[in-house]
Amino acid sequence: MRRYRRRTFEPERRMGKRLAVWGVWLALAAPGFARAQVDLSALDSGVGAPRAQVLVLGTMHLSQLPDDFKEESLQPLLDRLQAFKPDIITIEAISGEGCDLFAHHPSVYAGAAEGYCADTAVAKQATGLDVPAAIAEVRRTLGAWPAQPSYAQRRHLAALFLAANERASALVQWWQLPKSERRTGDGIDAALLAQIENSATRRSENYLLGARLAARLGLQRVYAVDDHTGDSIAIDDEAAYGKAIQAAWDNPGARLRREQDEAAQERRDLLAYYRQINDPAYLRRAVDGDFGAAFRETSSRHYGRHYVAGWETRNLRMVANIRATFRERPDARVLSIVGASHKPWFDSLLGQMQGVDIVDVERVLK
Repeated sequence: MRRYRRRTFEPERRMGKRLAVWGVWLALAAPGFARAQVDLSALDSGVGAPRAQVLVLGTMHLSQLPDDFKEESLQPLLDRLQAFKPDIITIEAISGEGCDLFAHHPSVYAGAAEGYCADTAVAKQATGLDVPAAIAEVRRTLGAWPAQPSYAQRRHLAALFLAANERASALVQWWQLPKSERRTGDGIDAALLAQIENSATRRSENYLLGARLAARLGLQRVYAVDDHTGDSIAIDDEAAYGKAIQAAWDNPGARLRREQDEAAQERRDLLAYYRQINDPAYLRRAVDGDFGAAFRETSSRHYGRHYVAGWETRNLRMVANIRATFRERPDARVLSIVGASHKPWFDSLLGQMQGVDIVDVERVLK
């Protein structure tokens, strides 16, 4: 857990008097204040098409599966997701812009760049572009992208994505090339070729689900929407914090979930496993055994509430990033691939957005 400087504020008598006056005023105005609240749930009622369709797929981290995992075992899942026909796919990764922010503010986000972001030195050497310049060039290139791009254009865009610290999107381009065209040239040198070939073998849901499906569908990229700017909690006693959270997690619900996960992994049926971890009953138990238990823990510093607040902040910012991907496309079909623990928050928050329908993932996975 990283440490950050935190400020403490002592109450002042004059402020107390002011608050007392405001308290009286609010008590007198309470009925009017209650009426001032606005229900936004019906704001888009009666409004016809277009409406965005958002499917949130909760996932496990594929890197944690047994060593004998085979990519082919994902095909039934990919087939069902392809049938949904998303035109936007988001993944749980930090964007190139987010990584650049970490790199330029190491005192604020200590260790974040190293923990969540790839090194772009090889791509910079090959393309001559740093991350901000590469991001700008990606946008310019996609803005003039032809309906039938050449192999050289795809190789060049893959190189730009690597320089922009968007490796999953680089694979989207790479996997749309014939194998004979996955070679050096157009910004891809030998070192960058080795890097992208290594990424293609990594066991990651961002690559094997997000990028692979985007390539199948002929999309040009995936969108990295993760955010860790708001969940680096300022903790005064890291040992006490860790002890409190671990004690909260030692509960029957959490143990049952771990047993269910282990049993599902043993069956080697990944589609059934995805159905399990996206089932509302499973998610309710998972959320209560993790965040509910943390919120109820009774340490004197309420460490569990710090943990939950950081988690909620992260989800709010991730959902904002997702919403931004289709703000100019009110009829978008969006697939968001994210760790299963995020799904209840994503469904709830995205479901509050105007003109957005949440798609039933159980129906898609049948």
